Order: sequence, then C-alpha cells, then structure tokens
Amino acid sequence: MQEAIAITEQPVSVSVPVGYSFALRCRAEGRTLLQYQWFCQHQSICRQIPGATKQDLPITAQQTQLYTCRINDLNKNAVFSDWVKVEVHQCVARGLPPQLWRGEPVIVLNPTEQRVEVGKPLQLQCAAMGVPAPSYQWYRNGNLLEHQKKKKLWITHAKISDSGTYLCCASNSHGEHWTNAVDIHVGTSHSEKYFATGKIALLVGNNRYQHHPNLMAPITDVFELSRLLEQLGFQVVSLLDLNKAEMVTAVSRFLQLLGKGVYAIFYYAGHGYEHSGRNYMVPVDAPQPYAPENCISVQRILQKMQQQQTALNLILLDTCRKWYNPECALSQIQPLEPWGNTVYGYATSEDAEAYELQDGEFSSGIFMKYLKKHILQEKKVTHMLEDVLEDIGRDPLVTGKQVMEIKHTLKEARSLTDPICPLGAAAEHWGRGYEPLSKMVTFPCGAQVELRFHRLFSNVMYVSAKLQPPPAHITDARLLLCQSTEMDDVATLKESRLDQVESLLASVYKREELDCIFQLCGLQKIQPVDLASCLSALLHAGSHGTLLSSCCLDLPTRSSVC
Repeated sequence: MQEAIAITEQPVSVSVPVGYSFALRCRAEGRTLLQYQWFCQHQSICRQIPGATKQDLPITAQQTQLYTCRINDLNKNAVFSDWVKVEVHQCVARGLPPQLWRGEPVIVLNPTEQRVEVGKPLQLQCAAMGVPAPSYQWYRNGNLLEHQKKKKLWITHAKISDSGTYLCCASNSHGEHWTNAVDIHVGTSHSEKYFATGKIALLVGNNRYQHHPNLMAPITDVFELSRLLEQLGFQVVSLLDLNKAEMVTAVSRFLQLLGKGVYAIFYYAGHGYEHSGRNYMVPVDAPQPYAPENCISVQRILQKMQQQQTALNLILLDTCRKWYNPECALSQIQPLEPWGNTVYGYATSEDAEAYELQDGEFSSGIFMKYLKKHILQEKKVTHMLEDVLEDIGRDPLVTGKQVMEIKHTLKEARSLTDPICPLGAAAEHWGRGYEPLSKMVTFPCGAQVELRFHRLFSNVMYVSAKLQPPPAHITDARLLLCQSTEMDDVATLKESRLDQVESLLASVYKREELDCIFQLCGLQKIQPVDLASCLSALLHAGSHGTLLSSCCLDLPTRSSVC
C-alpha cells in the first residue's frame, strides 16, 4: 500500500564557515496538500523554528546545530526527515573558502606529526568544509584504513606497526581534497620526542663593501658558527662577501634542499636595516644610499622556507636595524602562514645598532660572543636564545646600546640538538665544499714546496706553502705565491691580512711556521676547470730577491661551493 507521505529529497548535512548563507531543502509527495515545519536541536534541546514552514530553510551559519523537517498532510498523517548536521567552523584561515566556492571540500584542519609511546592512545584529527558535508577516509603509507572513516582517527593502544605516514581524503559530490601527510612514530618511553629529517644551514657574512664601511666581525662569526652547527649535525654552507646576484643564487640553492621535517637555519652578518618591521640584508655591491631593490628581503626568504614544510625555521640576523632612507617604498610581502615553526633571533632591538668586539686576535660580534656559548645546549631553541639575551643584557660594554630581541611562533619544544631521522635522500652536496689533499711541488731548480689547502669557508680557500730544505746550491730562498694573470677577470684573489687568517687557521689546524699563505676568495665565480691554473709559485734567493725559478700550481679541480 502506498504511504500517505513519501519524502523524495532529504536535507543534507553541511560543513561551512561562520556567517555563510545557504538553505536546507526537503521535498515530499502526498495524496493531499502538504505542510512543512522545521525544527532544530542544540545541546539536547529541540525546538520548533518559528515561521520555518516552507520546503527550504534559509540559514546564516552561527553555531553548530541539528535540523529536521516534519511534513503533515490534511489527514493528520506526519513524517520526519532525516536529522542533518550544520557544522559551523568559527575560525578558518584567511581566504577560505575561495570566492567562487561551490561546495567542494576545503581542508581547514590538518593532522599534526606525533610521537607516541607503545600502548598509549593515538589520535589524529582533520576537518574540511563542504556542501554537502564531506565524508572522510584515512590512509597509512598509502593503504586505505578500512574502519577509519571519521574526522578523528582513534587507535586505543598504539603499536610499533602503527608508525607511518598518515593522511586523510575528504570527499563529496563536488570532488575530493587531501590533508597534508604527517609522520607518526610509535616507540618506547625512551624515544626522543622530536627529530629532524635533515639539518641544513646557510651562513652569509659580508665584510668588504664597495660603497659602505668594511666590517671586521663577520669573517670570524661565520667561521665559528659553522663549526658549532657542524657539531650539531647540520650540513653547512658558509659564504663571504656576496654581491646581490650571488646572494640570490645561494638562497635559491638553500631553499631547494629544504623539505618536510627539516631544521633550517639562515644566518646573516653584515650591513642591514629594518623598515616598518621588514628586514633587509645589504650585499657588498649595494649603492649608497641603498634601497629595497638593491637589498635582500629576509621575510621573503622565510616565506619560501615555510613553503617547504620545514619543522623548524631559525633566522639569525646579526645586523643593525636602523633605517637611513625614509623616502623608499616598502617591498610587497604577503603575511606569513601561522604554522608555529619559526624563530627570529635579532642581534639587537628595533631601530638600534649591533656592535663588534675586539677580543684578542679576533673581532667578533657581541651577539656571536654569547650565541656560541649557548648554542650547543640541549633545550628548546627559544630557551637557548633567551640565555643569550640575558648574557648580552649583563654585558657592561653594550648596556643601553644593544639588546637582543626574540620573536617566534614555535609551538613545539624543538632543539638544535634533536636527532636526525632521514625520510628521503639527504642533501649530499650541501656543505663547506671539497678540501684538496696536500701536495708536493718541485721547481725546475730542484727545490720542493709542500702545499696545503684549508677551506675555512665554502667560497674561500687558503693555500699555505712550506719550503722544504733546499738543495745545497740554493741559499737564502724565499717563496711567493701569486695569482695567474689570466684569472684577473674571473675571481677576486687577494693576499690575505694574515693576522686574522692565521688565528682562524690555528684554531683548526696544528700551528706551525709557514713560509707563505695565499687567499683564494670568491670561488663562487670560478668554474672547476679554471681553478686548476689560477695560482703560481715564485722562488727568490739572495738579498736582492733574484728570481731563481717559477712554476704553475695545478690545483685539484673538484671544486664545489654549495
């Protein structure tokens, strides 16, 4: 027997942002005229909605509620539609849903990476908007999890076999959208809480400027920080005296190597400035006065770091934050996403200068003096920087002049000492660069010189030479290393100011008396084939410096800056 009232279109659940306007629909057929009445339920209280007596119920979403529709005919028959849920998201990211949204799933909450002890509960959660409301399906390592079809994935007692990469698919009649993939690690109580999938660092120190005063500290600060970060397992590229094009190239290579779960550090020491909360680094070729188009935006670098899904982004700026050119316009930069993985360590406070310190043989920045004291500590990186801040605040040399500043959104207790658990191929070619083995060179006159190569920075190599006991017919021999003339237009090769260089070399290599040290800088400008012929040795003798012999030094050609 045909029912008196048959519902032909049931209302559907929806998941929408607060303030979104839409309509619930219900359609029915009967043998007499039909009447509609909508009801809602919130916190176990069900009530009739006054005036809601049509097939469509217009709603402007304010709070999550349940709805149903009663249909009556003139013979006092009545049926109720299915209960449906209007889920209202009170807080969604800027720009969601998209302007021309048609109800396709939009992820508003992604699951987060977790480390769980064996036997403890594991819960992952995601959420998506959609009209109709999306259905959910969880996956682990690409395999469908048959019984995990809700927003919350729940495993009462986690096992080691539950470790893996999880993600969820939200779908409705308009399409599907996937959450971010997250790594879940199930282990014993002795397992480390946090880890990095890799550790990558780029350090830039600009000392020798073409149009601005030269600095002393960056060479020492970059060198010392690179050694400390290598102790922490970071793959480090340290570069000195870069022009704008070289800085852009170095940053681009750095960003290409970042990936999901990586700890990334970017350190800059040199001239810089801040304008309206935006920080700029000054390349060595920037004109006077400089403007944003001549400089490198720190915030733009951080934006691109975040796009790589890194677990930690640490920006250390050892530079002034004063602004000397108020007529320049700001560069256009989008706001950073609130991903909770970013730490800024400023050597000084806003609108203040950062100072250098002469410490015996070394020139060092005040910031680095105390950073190197604490950076190896096994504690949350923001707490480590707070120790640095407190030490700088107690230094009488900069009282009232320089105060460190820390800004961060770091929501997890990540430390630079956290272990590395690689998920994919490591960045094998990122590092200080190949350091050639020592070699013996023999002059036509029979004298011999031992050459040693010291790569203290990724784009600077020091060649030291020690003259071996000469043949009996050679007396009062002196050695000179010099650049080949054909290399004038290829690289900047300078004889080093040996006081600071020898101090750095002595801190790494066994101190011994050397006859000559030559600095090969700007190696980022040299192709490996060019490096082989860029240096010559001259042997002089006697009080008048008579040239006894000369030879071209064929250096090893396996050269890699980064």
